[in-house]
Amino acid sequence: MQDGEHRDLMIAAITAEGEAHAALLAGDAEAASAAYARAVERYRASWALAPPKSYGRLVGLLKAAVLGGAGGPEADEVRAALAADPDAAGSPVASYVLAVAALIAGDDAAVAPLAGVMEPRGGAFERTAAALRALAAGDRAAYAAAATAIEADFAARDDHLTGVAIADTAIMLELIARERGLAAELDSPLVVLP
Repeated sequence: MQDGEHRDLMIAAITAEGEAHAALLAGDAEAASAAYARAVERYRASWALAPPKSYGRLVGLLKAAVLGGAGGPEADEVRAALAADPDAAGSPVASYVLAVAALIAGDDAAVAPLAGVMEPRGGAFERTAAALRALAAGDRAAYAAAATAIEADFAARDDHLTGVAIADTAIMLELIARERGLAAELDSPLVVLP
């Protein structure tokens, strides 16, 4: 990754996200929400300065927003940012963040095609695509199976991006699922809902 302010901001965003995760796991919802808000702002600033195709910053932005108790405005922001991006259509990372944004926005019909771009990447992308597709279809059993697999993947990891052992993707999906009455109610110390 190229050096520069965008990289410094991304590191600051990841640091703030780690602080938020630690606070969430400790049961301090207020501190977690404030740190997630800082992470959102830093991811946003990093995205604005980053080279093309730096879609991971938008993933971080939207995930931190959802974990912080928001997500609606950020989902609209992500969709607007990528609407005119010709590279987004073929990117599994862009498709991931767009699928999450579509679910939040209630545009369920947009999810399956985006999940289809994610699936060939395999691994975490395939598991998350299955969860997103199931949520859009209202398929509780398929969602629960996918969410369980996502949690298991995080539980098996030795390293976590923020340095905090947490299944943040599973938490984000569970928060979206809860809004739809489809939560899997995962029983895991890595899945703590705010």
